[in-house]
Amino acid sequence: MEIPGNPLILQENSDTLILVPVFAEASVIAEVVTELSQYFPNICCIDDGSPDFSGVIALQAGAQVIWHPMNLGQGAALQTGIEAGIENSEIEYFVTFDGDGQHSPTDALEMVRTLRENEVDAVFGSRFLDERTELTFAKRVVLRMAITYTNWLTGLKLTDAHNGLRAFNRNVAQAIKLQHDGMAHATEIVNQISKGGFRYCERPVHIVYTDYSKAKGQSLWNSVNILFDLILR
Repeated sequence: MEIPGNPLILQENSDTLILVPVFAEASVIAEVVTELSQYFPNICCIDDGSPDFSGVIALQAGAQVIWHPMNLGQGAALQTGIEAGIENSEIEYFVTFDGDGQHSPTDALEMVRTLRENEVDAVFGSRFLDERTELTFAKRVVLRMAITYTNWLTGLKLTDAHNGLRAFNRNVAQAIKLQHDGMAHATEIVNQISKGGFRYCERPVHIVYTDYSKAKGQSLWNSVNILFDLILR
């Protein structure tokens, strides 16, 4: 059993940077940063032009914060964070982590350990490798369609292509150049990992859908919009 705040765990992850894109998450971002800081000492929140005080709250909670002067989209926020992390030569591993509280820090911990212990460059989180994540039938169908399309487009064989929880090493980070500012950046990441010939695997993760996270963009209609965005692009 992991003990949150254990100095050995924090030391183990001193070479890891958690990237949290943030837009109007003032009500939850402090809790997200606090929970992450029990396992990871380096947390970078990219405030993507939030109209509230999300960035200030994240800073007060202990995160490093980079501000975008206007809302550029989650893809742009992640690209900013990746570039900032590359500038720090001590960072070897990167984790993308949503700011709405739906992801688990312990899942992120296990994904980084998978990178360390296995000959892979990237680890994708999957909602479909176990039964912990509760999905409606309609949302499951739409996500499966997106996964099928992404696998066809990129050549990778994933069970969950639009999960914001993923981990990768410095080599992958240096290769990622995101052009899609919106949610279709998830497919772009998969495509660039495929084209780069990087080794990858998946790990089961637990996504918690709350009323808040659904209102922030985890609804069925948002999944449909992502699917159409993929096809149109």
